[in-house]
Amino acid sequence: MADPIRRRGRPPKAQVPLPGTVQALDRALDLLDLLAARPGLTLSEVAEHAAQPPSTVHRVLHTLATRGMVESDPATQAWNIGPQAFRLGSAFMRRSGIVERARPILRALMEHTGETANLGILQGDAVLFLSQVETTETIRAFFPPGTRSPLHASGIGKALLAFGASGLPQGAAPLARFTDNTLTDRQALQADLARIRHRGFSFDDEERTRGMRCIAAPVFDLSGEAVAGVSVSGPAHRIAAEHVKTLGAVVAAAAASLTEAMGGQTP
Repeated sequence: MADPIRRRGRPPKAQVPLPGTVQALDRALDLLDLLAARPGLTLSEVAEHAAQPPSTVHRVLHTLATRGMVESDPATQAWNIGPQAFRLGSAFMRRSGIVERARPILRALMEHTGETANLGILQGDAVLFLSQVETTETIRAFFPPGTRSPLHASGIGKALLAFGASGLPQGAAPLARFTDNTLTDRQALQADLARIRHRGFSFDDEERTRGMRCIAAPVFDLSGEAVAGVSVSGPAHRIAAEHVKTLGAVVAAAAASLTEAMGGQTP
């Protein structure tokens, strides 16, 4: 008997919905997540990645399109996130006011360092980037709002792990490797988190993307809990090893300014 076809993407969910959930809505949100991560997929590609029948996917996408959540390019038949999804996401970012308060601080940080400045928060087991001020350099880092990055392989992620109440999650699940520099050994990562707490900022030394480095520091709320992070990121040849300490102090000062602007306090 021929081997079964292996589909890309997530495996299909169980047909029985979880208690208290609406299965059709759950599937629709899965498709939104998919298009956010993989824009420009055709109907057949969306169905393949989602492991759902094309007829079902077509109905869901058509319904979402009528509400402006997704849209299709008539020329290429490619599907993308729509303007209404952006408006809903913007409402989330306005909720705490952190994006508005961070904006002038990020711009000043970019102008001072010459590198792209970023703002991110903890979302589950990842960093969710909320805002960015890009450098004018041709070669630069790019993390558009809504991008997620693993905690153990990003500057903001490691800053949040180092200063967060929960710290590094325990368990047997392996840490994903992205480059030769990714810290996948838990003891090595714990040692790095200890160094971060001591100096006040983190350093992503090409651990997520080869050739790119990032320096980050935590932002604290009123109770002294690390709730966000500020960073600068750029190519390794500009963020050289001899500049890390100086840039770290600048980033930490920017994070402290945002902590103060948010009414928080550094523990």
